[in-house]
Amino acid sequence: MTKTHPITVSSWTLGDKCSFEERCKAASAAGYDGIGLRAETYVDALNEGLTDQDILDMLAKYNLRCTEVEYIVQWCEEPRSYEQKYKEQMCFHMCELFGVKHINTGLMENYSVEYTAKKLQGLAKRAGKLIIALEPMPYSGLTDLDKTWAIIQKADCDNVYMLLDMWHWVRANQPYDKLTKEQAKRVISIQLDDAYKRPYAQSILRDESMHDRLAPGTGDLDTVGFVKMIKDAGVDPKVIGVEVISDNYMAKGIDYVADYTYKNTVKVLKEAWPEILQENKKVEA
Repeated sequence: MTKTHPITVSSWTLGDKCSFEERCKAASAAGYDGIGLRAETYVDALNEGLTDQDILDMLAKYNLRCTEVEYIVQWCEEPRSYEQKYKEQMCFHMCELFGVKHINTGLMENYSVEYTAKKLQGLAKRAGKLIIALEPMPYSGLTDLDKTWAIIQKADCDNVYMLLDMWHWVRANQPYDKLTKEQAKRVISIQLDDAYKRPYAQSILRDESMHDRLAPGTGDLDTVGFVKMIKDAGVDPKVIGVEVISDNYMAKGIDYVADYTYKNTVKVLKEAWPEILQENKKVEA
């Protein structure tokens, strides 16, 4: 099991129709170091009748860790719904339970930099020692790197970082030389995937994101180039997430999805960043 840069199958990659043990078994058999959990998939596990200790025991049984927790949303809304307040607290609890230091965080609603930064300060304060990892997405209020970075600078919170996902990066039409070394210091984790050359129409782009991504290195948009940018900029990703949301893959079952996405992720890393795989082997030894 790797500790420094765990290759992690994100929650959405294996969908939400499997049991917790099926999720763990598929991830472990494929070779993943960790699994990601959304608040919803954690609650699903509890609804199966599992306790927190049962979940920890199941992870240990399959030699896995939960290394990715998500997803805080609607933190700019006024007033915030009780559902979102509970979800936020659930994410805090999950981080404590699994020893995860950051929470993947998005914002679908589009507000000004100033207003968003003010609300982000409140979220960061509630998170305490935990890190809020903002995820830029082209169809969201964090449209791209530029806006997300402007919000981070305006908020000026020590515990606010970024999560960079390759799919969202390319669909925001951002080049692979855009990330600066200063920005790289505030990237806590990455997510790998790939995409077709031609995107869905802007009005339904989120549908592509939620149903039709490709495994790393199997599409037209150069996952290797994205990883090289991450490496060259000096990012030290605490998690290498694999978020491949695909109806076509899922039709073949979660064992296929886990195996196919892991193998292709390793291929990409061997070409773009072989040192990071060697570092992980040293930790295992």
